[in-house]
Amino acid sequence: MSVINIVMVEPEIPQNTGNVARTCAATGARLHLVGPMGFRIDDRKLKRAGLDYWHFLDITYYDNLKTFFEKNSGEFYYFTTKGRKTHSEVIFPDNVYLLFGKETKGLPEELLIKNPERCVRIPMANEIRSLNLSNSVAIAVYEVLRQWNYPELQNFGQLHNYRWEDTE
Repeated sequence: MSVINIVMVEPEIPQNTGNVARTCAATGARLHLVGPMGFRIDDRKLKRAGLDYWHFLDITYYDNLKTFFEKNSGEFYYFTTKGRKTHSEVIFPDNVYLLFGKETKGLPEELLIKNPERCVRIPMANEIRSLNLSNSVAIAVYEVLRQWNYPELQNFGQLHNYRWEDTE
C-alpha cells in the first residue's frame, strides 16, 4: 500500500497544524510533527481545527529535524517557494515524504541547498510571499493522490434524496 508522509517542521500556528491533521485523516496520509513547535499539542485551537478526526490520525512527534531523519528513510521532497520544479512536474514515488517548513521562514536553507533537485514549489503570483501552509499541504497531498489514482479513497458522491443514476 502506498503511503504519503506529511512532515511539518517546526509549525508555529495551531490552526494550520489542525487543518493539516484533518487533511491527513481524510486522505490516509501519515503526519510527522517536528519540533520545536510554536504551541502545545493540547492547544484548543489545534484540536478545534482538526475537529473530531484525531482518532483517525497516524501521527508521530520528533524533538528536532535531526531525530526525524535518523528515524525515517525514503524519498524526501521539500516544499518551498524557492523550488526549481513545480509540484505537478514531479512524479512522486510510493511512501513519499513531503516536508513543509514553519510558517514564517519555511524549511532551513541548508537543507534546500543540499537537495536542489528535491525542492518543489507551488506556482503563485509574484507579488505574493507564499500560500497558507495548510493549503499548500492539501495541494501537495492531492497532487500525489491524483498521480496514484486516489487509492483507497471514495471517488464518488451521493445526494441524500437523489440518485445520480436517475438522470442517465
